Amino acid sequence: MSDSRREGESVRNDAPTFSPLYRQIKGLITRGLQAGDWKPGEAIPSETELAGRFGVSQGTVRKAIDELATENLLVRRQGRGTFVATHHEARAQFRFLRLRRDGGGEAGPMDSRILECRRLRAPGEVSRLLQLRAGETVVFIRRLLAFEGHPTVLDEIWLPGALFRGLSAERLGASVGPLYGMFESEFGVRMIRATESIRAIGADAEAVQWLAVASGTPLLEVERVSYTYEDQPVEVRRGQYVTERFHYFNELS
Repeated sequence: MSDSRREGESVRNDAPTFSPLYRQIKGLITRGLQAGDWKPGEAIPSETELAGRFGVSQGTVRKAIDELATENLLVRRQGRGTFVATHHEARAQFRFLRLRRDGGGEAGPMDSRILECRRLRAPGEVSRLLQLRAGETVVFIRRLLAFEGHPTVLDEIWLPGALFRGLSAERLGASVGPLYGMFESEFGVRMIRATESIRAIGADAEAVQWLAVASGTPLLEVERVSYTYEDQPVEVRRGQYVTERFHYFNELS
């Protein structure tokens, strides 16, 4: 019997009565995802099987899965089942990178160039955002994204050093596909949600060099903090965006 099943039985019997049963089942499935019981891209057991495993109705399991699908942790595929969402899918990639052409449609094709990757002590603000102790090491990445041949985004990325041992410029350069997909498959770190703050800035010397704009050119700066399971922050990213041909798009619901 798996740990998830044992936990499922104990939660149903012992959890506080104010927690709805489907939320308890949602929590158990989430723990299974976090523990790697089902890998990104793999199918999870059917609703019937999960209902039997946890000793609840199929409707309760369905409601739990519905919420996880809404949160982009699971993906329902008609006639095939329910799968663990993965950043290797285009839909997940563009959920975190919201650039559109001014004339409409997703920006692309994209070219990613790693400019720098090194380990250093976390700056104070980064340490605070990543909830690290003073002096802990982070991996710092600077990269340039070009869309349709035009330098468009200059990213600075900080990652907890303990979670990304062995990450190097060479390894990043050899990776094919989205960065979050690499983090997911090679380091077991999955970004499941993010918060962002956006402001207008003027291009500084580095932006002038890499984005091929004049000093002081208006840019959009997007600061993102990305989280994995249990709201653990695992990335701080500051991106400077040129918006001459593209705009930052967000859909609210």
